Amino acid sequence: MKPHIIGDDLLSRDENGRLRTRIATVFPYANTIVTLPGIHATQRVAFVESLNAARAARGMPCLSEAEEEREWMAAVDLVLEDDQILIRPDPADMALAFEADELLQQVVSKKKIRFLHVLNEHVRQAIKGRGECWRISPLPRSADDMKRMIAASSIGIGGRDIYAFNAASGTRLLTYAQFRSLAQLGEDQLRAHLQEIRDNCSRLNRLGNPEVGFFVADDPGLATDFTDCDFASMGSKQLWAAFESLRERFYRSVPPALRTDDPNSALWRSQMYAALIGRTDKSISEESLLGLGAEFFMQVEWVPGGRVIDGELILDPVFDEEDQTDCDPASHRICDHAARGFIFNFVRDYGDLEYVNIGRVVDSLSSRQPFDGRRGVYLAEVKQRGTERPILRIIRMQKWAVREHLDEGKDLLTAILEAEDYTEYILDRRLGCRQLGMNLSPRITARKIGEEYNGGNAAYRGVAIWSAYFERDYLEGAATDKVPLCRFEDDRFALAFASLLGRAAAPNLILGRAEHHGAVIFDDGDELIVEDATGLPIDIVVADPTGTFTDYYRDLSQAAPAYALAIAHRMDHVADANAFAEAFLDAFVRRFSQIQNEYRKRRRAFDTLFKHKRRDERGSFAYRWERVLTRLDEADAAKLADLMRKCLPRITGATAPQPTAMH
Repeated sequence: MKPHIIGDDLLSRDENGRLRTRIATVFPYANTIVTLPGIHATQRVAFVESLNAARAARGMPCLSEAEEEREWMAAVDLVLEDDQILIRPDPADMALAFEADELLQQVVSKKKIRFLHVLNEHVRQAIKGRGECWRISPLPRSADDMKRMIAASSIGIGGRDIYAFNAASGTRLLTYAQFRSLAQLGEDQLRAHLQEIRDNCSRLNRLGNPEVGFFVADDPGLATDFTDCDFASMGSKQLWAAFESLRERFYRSVPPALRTDDPNSALWRSQMYAALIGRTDKSISEESLLGLGAEFFMQVEWVPGGRVIDGELILDPVFDEEDQTDCDPASHRICDHAARGFIFNFVRDYGDLEYVNIGRVVDSLSSRQPFDGRRGVYLAEVKQRGTERPILRIIRMQKWAVREHLDEGKDLLTAILEAEDYTEYILDRRLGCRQLGMNLSPRITARKIGEEYNGGNAAYRGVAIWSAYFERDYLEGAATDKVPLCRFEDDRFALAFASLLGRAAAPNLILGRAEHHGAVIFDDGDELIVEDATGLPIDIVVADPTGTFTDYYRDLSQAAPAYALAIAHRMDHVADANAFAEAFLDAFVRRFSQIQNEYRKRRRAFDTLFKHKRRDERGSFAYRWERVLTRLDEADAAKLADLMRKCLPRITGATAPQPTAMH
């Protein structure tokens, strides 16, 4: 039965196109929605008055005070924004909020209904448990969107625009870098800004939040140090001394990676963005985004998922809604048919599931140029009953599958056979990478999902096809190319990092990891640095060996110089550039020689590994494997390291020959 509405219809607009009301109140158990102008309290009053009027018409007494209170408590607040209805749930009574949700879906599409308070743990977990991560928050923004928001937040009070403004809390955030920049001002301006910070860091706005806060400063006494200073009456020498003392305390309270304002740093950007919307990076990226590294922050677009009740899979009803509107080109789709296939496979693979959430990674996390073929990376959160933490899996669609070959104009049988060949190539490539020392994720699974072909090959439009994908565990760790440069100021970190990177460079070079046009792929987003409890690097794992065995024809001496770039651009940020470079090169030589010796010791095992495969000098994997082993045997690790060394800048600062850029 359709709910009774007291007031105008939800999301109705006036003659100027504006919403007639920005708030509403839903009474799920009474099947009623109130949209009358006012506040939520007056809407509750209007609802109770309507109940009493109905009771009076039937000759019944009015509700008692206790009965009225029960009706008030059985209501859920709504906020209306543009074309969306936002439910403001009581974290202690999510069942009531979901009843309100079900009632609202009788009036508007579920796609228009979202939840507020989603950073509350109880709210978030309740929504996730229904396979509805897509409703947890507004759609994630791209890195460029975050940069624009951060830039637009710049604000001043009476002086320069040195703060970042949190519109939700009203707090102006001061970063260490902005505070340090005050040293460039004259004495009068410095005094004015210090007094401004002093007056406002202890002043609360109407929301009870400080007017000025210190960005990621882990020192509650910092504000007290400011308020204890009377900058207006200080002499010049005392003023500069006070500034330097405060700067030093601020410096010590901020993590090294966040002492420089750098919107291009995934870590700094995510921390600042989170602070501007009222939460810390840990609260959002580790809790809402399931413990993912900073490079994933706000890069996951959640799509409708599913949950399992009494052993039965319950897909989000939005799938049905959108299936019925496929013919409407104006329909805004939020479902992902590939995600539905993933969910089916997870239910088949895992026993006793609670829910599955699927998210699309909207931006590439590597710095490589886009490639031909299918792009598609997904994150899956799979929760089994009786387990405390969900399983996180990364899903990558096969670049060349049936769909892509049909798009090239091939017939269906040829497309299927070539897609199967490519799947086998990818799996053989992974085996070859492991055989030659590349440290890969422990496990990968090749699976398929059914899709309907709607590409450019008219002869097969509407035909059911299979699309392949590869599924692996989510790996914890930061990408090497996204480690903030300021961390290399720590000698122990820098030398450990250089040694691990040099060790990883050896198999990367041996395996000919490159773009199709020959540019080396290394240190660009796939190498993940693993740290110990103290923050020191202890390992590098390659998340995806894309590009390996691409360059199987050139002598290794032609590609080796490009590897110097991984060290060269970091040398200005280390205390001992020579030691840093030599740590990389020494580790490279040791690891290269170790792999080479393993090959020579077990030559037959390596040479015959792919002998059963088709050998084709036009580029079959068996032929590529043969060529890679031959040049490995002929190479001299020390000479390759010397080629890299010659491309590094002189320690004295002289300009060195530039290595070929890596993409």
